[in-house]
Amino acid sequence: MFLVLQVLTVSLVSVALALALAHALELPGKMRLDKQTYLAIQPIYYPGFTIGGGIGEGGGMAATLILLLATPSESPSFTWTMMALVALVTMHAAYWILTHPLNKFWMKEHDLAGFSGGFIRFDPVKRDGPAAPGEHDWKRIRDKWEYSHVVRAVLGGLSLILLVIAVAVYR
Repeated sequence: MFLVLQVLTVSLVSVALALALAHALELPGKMRLDKQTYLAIQPIYYPGFTIGGGIGEGGGMAATLILLLATPSESPSFTWTMMALVALVTMHAAYWILTHPLNKFWMKEHDLAGFSGGFIRFDPVKRDGPAAPGEHDWKRIRDKWEYSHVVRAVLGGLSLILLVIAVAVYR
């Protein structure tokens, strides 16, 4: 049963990494787009990425926490699992701090329904997106959004590597 939990956890964290990495790998091409094209393609992500991100990040954090609690503290994999959880939670925090306010900005002109619409509108700290003077410059907002995914991809990759080490050294 423990092996199943390890495999499930690695799989879920892989999904979390995959979504952030997909965005990060698009960066060079998307930086070449003009404003009209960039704004036209931005809404395509939200239905699938919202659901996949919830499964990967939410499920990955829950599974990693359960794995940590199920791992004996004297096991060499305990510390690796804890570090993987910290990296994954930091990745998720980066979403809420860096990415989510910008998602709200990109989607303010669109009526996204269902789970994705509710998720994009949700913000526990009630931010409206970029509001400081000059931040309505679309290139600056684009850059923040794109590079936030690079940060998240690095953290997701780190979390996956740490988790795989934890699984490999488990005794």
